[in-house]
Amino acid sequence: EVQLQASGGGLVQAGGSLRLSCAASGLTFDDYTVGWFRQAPGKEREGISCISRDGRTYYTPSMKGRFTISRDNAKNTVYLQMNSLKPEDTAVYYCAADGDPVVATILGEFYDYWGQGTLVTVSS
Repeated sequence: EVQLQASGGGLVQAGGSLRLSCAASGLTFDDYTVGWFRQAPGKEREGISCISRDGRTYYTPSMKGRFTISRDNAKNTVYLQMNSLKPEDTAVYYCAADGDPVVATILGEFYDYWGQGTLVTVSS
């Protein structure tokens, strides 16, 4: 059974930082692009970033600069470092895995497996 466990969310003040982790099991981790997405209350899910099997990184333009994605294949884990957090970053953050061997995308509809989400709350 494939499992993606997102963790690291919590309450932080505006301007603060958090590092989210996505631990994967039940799949050949090295063969998957892993992406981070978020969904705020009353809003649609949006893509943040993804990291391909060979370590290429992609960001939604509005997220680039404050968010950094990385992966540790030895630990089957992908991280999302979030800096200079703003109240509008408040959302449930999800990680997902995409097994496409060629294309890395931040479009959620192409992802095969999803984690349960971790809540990030940024206070003003």
